Amino acid sequence: MTTERASDAELAAQPAAYWTGLAYEALIAFTRARQAELGFTQPQFWLLRNLSENDLSPDGRGMTIPELREAMKSYLRPEDDLEAEAEVLLEHGRLTRDGEGRLWITEEGEKARTEVKRHAPEIRARIHQGIDDADYVTALKVLQQMIRNTDTPRQTTQVDE
Repeated sequence: MTTERASDAELAAQPAAYWTGLAYEALIAFTRARQAELGFTQPQFWLLRNLSENDLSPDGRGMTIPELREAMKSYLRPEDDLEAEAEVLLEHGRLTRDGEGRLWITEEGEKARTEVKRHAPEIRARIHQGIDDADYVTALKVLQQMIRNTDTPRQTTQVDE
């Protein structure tokens, strides 16, 4: 199967899992490439987000790698090595580690998180180019219904890129 134009009848007969898999890989690769251009990996950005009281952290408290892994389990990929990614952020002064192994975001890390997050609308705009919001919402609702139809217990709420 390719992304060439097919008739509606041909598209209706194609497997959703194939296309969602292709879409997932393409979107992750695109997002990670754009973040790499900014000097970050996606897991590094997630570490900063999960440790920032101005983002995903509910209280701004430090967290251990296992706690961070648990917090990110719904979107980490098998190849994501949080320990290695944290080491890079530690080397750049964006994180610190206390005596109990908890990672804490630094002022420099907060500045970096804000800078990378500032580019999220550009990444989203490129991904959504040529797709109006109504069509996007319909596509997500269709995918959510497919998840419900297969009784797969998965989160069906929005996750930031």
